[in-house]
Amino acid sequence: MPTATVNGISLNYQVKGAGPLVVLIMGTGSPGRVWDLHQVPALVKAGYRVCFFDNRGIAPSSESVHGMTIDDLVADTAALIELVRTGEEKTVVVGTSMGARVAQELALRRPELLDKAIFLAGHARLDEFQKTLGEGERALADAKTDLPPKYAAAITAAMNLSPTTLADPRQARDWLDLLEFSVGPTSAGVRAQLGMDENFDRGAAYGKIGIPCLSVGFEHDRMIPAYLSAELAKAIPDAKYVEIPDVGHYGYLERPEAINEAVLAFLRT
Repeated sequence: MPTATVNGISLNYQVKGAGPLVVLIMGTGSPGRVWDLHQVPALVKAGYRVCFFDNRGIAPSSESVHGMTIDDLVADTAALIELVRTGEEKTVVVGTSMGARVAQELALRRPELLDKAIFLAGHARLDEFQKTLGEGERALADAKTDLPPKYAAAITAAMNLSPTTLADPRQARDWLDLLEFSVGPTSAGVRAQLGMDENFDRGAAYGKIGIPCLSVGFEHDRMIPAYLSAELAKAIPDAKYVEIPDVGHYGYLERPEAINEAVLAFLRT
């Protein structure tokens, strides 16, 4: 993957396909290549040029270990769009979780760059559970406590997958094995992502967004409950809302065909 210098940092990115530009923005703690499992192939096949990248905090992009803000991530993504777009073409941004917040702020602050915006597990605010969970994640990282891999895998699965997936013995075993294998210490860059402000409420501000937007909620999402994604859609003038059944926070991996269908249907309208 090539590296670009934008907004004073290095960003690791890749572009695949040909056609109108779609930029994918990943959530907290995950590399951009996660998109390459399901969403990138579907978008490329549908005739789009797709850019995905590692947010600051995710090596080999700059880890920004001394801290970062949502403003930094928005500026990073805007600069990358300006780098990879052709001339003055407008792009579609698709973000999930933290990446959805970045896409939401881009839709508000840099509408001249965008044609449409799609928010997976988007949210204009967090409730008390998410804030407390965030405090706990930061405390766990700072204590450098290594959870037993099987326990860490079970907790991650419970927080990010749907009851439907976990009730299927084969699917549950596959996911638990994968999550157990991927357990590791929190990197300094991911810890910096976790440290971003969680006491925000952008509902009123998003009433000024003027581009077409789609908010996608995940029915069994415990990290960003679907009601927050539905609330986001109500805050944005004329935004559409779709709720995907039988998925948790990893919906784009859990039922990628349903997510891809919702994304592509909105792009075609």
